[in-house]
Amino acid sequence: MSEGALLDAAMVQTIALTLKLAMITTIVLLLVGTPLAWWLARSRGLWKEVVAAVVALPIVLPPTVLGFYLLIAMGPNSPLTTILGRKLSFTFEGLVIGSVIYSLPFVVNPIRNAFEAMGDRPMEVAATLRSGPLDAFFTVALPLALPGIFTGAILGFAHTIGEFGVVLMIGGGIPGVTKVLSVTIFDYVETLQWGKAHILAGGMLGMSFVVILAMMLIERRLNGARR
Repeated sequence: MSEGALLDAAMVQTIALTLKLAMITTIVLLLVGTPLAWWLARSRGLWKEVVAAVVALPIVLPPTVLGFYLLIAMGPNSPLTTILGRKLSFTFEGLVIGSVIYSLPFVVNPIRNAFEAMGDRPMEVAATLRSGPLDAFFTVALPLALPGIFTGAILGFAHTIGEFGVVLMIGGGIPGVTKVLSVTIFDYVETLQWGKAHILAGGMLGMSFVVILAMMLIERRLNGARR
C-alpha cells in the first residue's frame, strides 16, 4: 500500500465481499420474509406463535450459539452435506444461509407489523371488487406495507454487514471467501494494526448512522404520503 493510500487491496476486497453478502442476504430475506410476515400477520392458528418464536430466536440467542449449531448443520458429517454432496461450512454460500437465519427477525418483524397495522378492511374492500387473494396481496397489501418493507430491507442489510459471531463460527476468515468486515476489524485489533481498524470501524460507524437516518426519513415520507 502506498503511503497516501487510505485502503489497501485486502481491505477493498473485504468491503466488496461484505457488500455482496449483505445484498444477496437482503434479497433472499425479502423473498422469504415477506410471505412469512404475511402469514404471521393473517394467521389465527396456534402454530403462528410457535413459528413467530422460532423466527425471533436470533434476537436473544447468542450469535456464537447459533453459529455453533449452523456449523454442525453445514459440516462434513451433517445430513444436509450428504443431500447436497458438499459441505457449506467455510464457504460463501454457508455465510449467506447463516446471515439469512440470523437477520430473519429484523426483516420479518417490521413487515409483519406493517401488515397488521393495515387491518382487514383493505383486503375486504378488494374482495368486494372481485380481486383474487394473490392479486389483492400484490396490488393492495404490498403497497400499504411499503414503509415496513423498506425498514426491514434496510435493517436486514445493515445487520448483515455488522455480523460477527455467526460469520466467524461458520466462515472463519478466509480472504476473498468468508473474511468480512467485522472479522477483518477483529484481526486488525488482534495484530495491533490500529490504523486499519480505525478506518474500517469508522466507516461502519458512519454507514450505520446514514442507514438509520435514511430508514427514518424514508419511513416518515412514505407514511406522510399515505395520509
